[in-house]
Amino acid sequence: MTSAQAWVLGLASVASFMMAMDSMVVSTALTTIRQDLTASTESLEWVVNAYNLAFAVLLLTGAALGDRFGRRRIFVGGLAIFTAASAACALSSDIGALIAFRALQGAGAAMVLPLSLTMISAAFPARRLGRAMGLYLGFTGLATFSGPFIGGVIAQGLAWQWIFWLNLPVGLVTTVLTARRIDESVGPNNRFDLVGVVLVTLGAFGLVWGLVRGNSAGWGSAEVLGSWAAGAALVAAFVRWEQRTEAPMLPMRFFRARAFATANPANFLLFASLYGTLFFLAQYFQTVLGAGPLGAGLRLMPWSATLMVCAPIAGRLADTFGERPFVIGGLLLQSAAMAWIALVADTDTSYLALLPALIVSGIGLTMAMPATQRAVVGAVRPREIGQASGVFMMLRILGGVFGVAVTVAVFSGRGGYASPERFTSGFTAAMAAVAGYAFLGVLVALGVPRRRPVPAPPQPVDGEPREEPLPARTTP
Repeated sequence: MTSAQAWVLGLASVASFMMAMDSMVVSTALTTIRQDLTASTESLEWVVNAYNLAFAVLLLTGAALGDRFGRRRIFVGGLAIFTAASAACALSSDIGALIAFRALQGAGAAMVLPLSLTMISAAFPARRLGRAMGLYLGFTGLATFSGPFIGGVIAQGLAWQWIFWLNLPVGLVTTVLTARRIDESVGPNNRFDLVGVVLVTLGAFGLVWGLVRGNSAGWGSAEVLGSWAAGAALVAAFVRWEQRTEAPMLPMRFFRARAFATANPANFLLFASLYGTLFFLAQYFQTVLGAGPLGAGLRLMPWSATLMVCAPIAGRLADTFGERPFVIGGLLLQSAAMAWIALVADTDTSYLALLPALIVSGIGLTMAMPATQRAVVGAVRPREIGQASGVFMMLRILGGVFGVAVTVAVFSGRGGYASPERFTSGFTAAMAAVAGYAFLGVLVALGVPRRRPVPAPPQPVDGEPREEPLPARTTP
């Protein structure tokens, strides 16, 4: 790895860690926030969903802005917005202000995450991209898995405001180093697709709004159905516009590549299963097993341990054996682990009875994540990675929103918070649902093409390897 590659990988990973952390870190601190700000249950849901909603609907816009105006410039701008919004969240004195600044955090994250992936994919050659993505996703995934633990530590040992204050020094340092150490680059389009940006942003907002409002407004309500109908119509208009415009922000021909068309929905279902699991596991440990916020976070740490070991290894092996077996195998392990928890979880179940399933789930998720990411970016030309990354990230977050919303609906239909017994009844149904998401992902991933290993480039006379990106080759 060259010095320039190390800086890109390191700074992109740190930025991604911050964004992923803030999507999960509040989960074990919600009780403290509710008591401190006298918030209702619906308001607490919006503390989580406001971030994810802004994040999901603006991802493609963030990628398009980077391609048009400079990836480093937009990346740095997103970091600045995210850092300032974090400080504003910490200073919030009422729940409404906290929700508003959480949405602003999500907008900043939407400018950072797709471009972090783009910069890494552009910096590394094809034969080393899987390993780089494994390291990147290992660091990013560590934030996802350790977020509840860190939130529990802060909520129990300090104050919930420190969840956001910690972003300030990290964000400032990362912003300065990115501006000094990473070179500027642009995407293939010189024109900004304003119509496409408006259509996809409003369309995604309509679809996500229906998901996050389904439980409170009712899945058959006029608000939810109308939101979905408007969102679907706008997305259809976006597709039609992208087919006709000369400079599309998302070329529809991407979906003619089988790897792109199958790895993206598999990734959607992977994160639906992940977020649905995390939302309820921490609550199960607290409500049924009697753990505090810190204890609940500690019980989730086996996921972090497997992630640190398995993600870089899985990414490197995907370079040799291709993505398909890792996507299929990882989703299958996640499905089996969650099905096991659904079968054995009860009011008197010991933590040790759940531990093997947590480890298997962590291994499965860390096998699948870098492989799906590599399959998507490997399906397009290097100069189009920014556009492909925006789609990948958007579907990932939409998968998380879908997973939480539908799993909460399943939980509410079978259980509740009235007693540990009622919670356990809903929890087991919810875990069966997340196992189903992962298994459906296995069926989708069967369509991911097999990849031949990318050969090493020829050696020049002086013995220094050439680092030219090589196109990935696929076979049916």
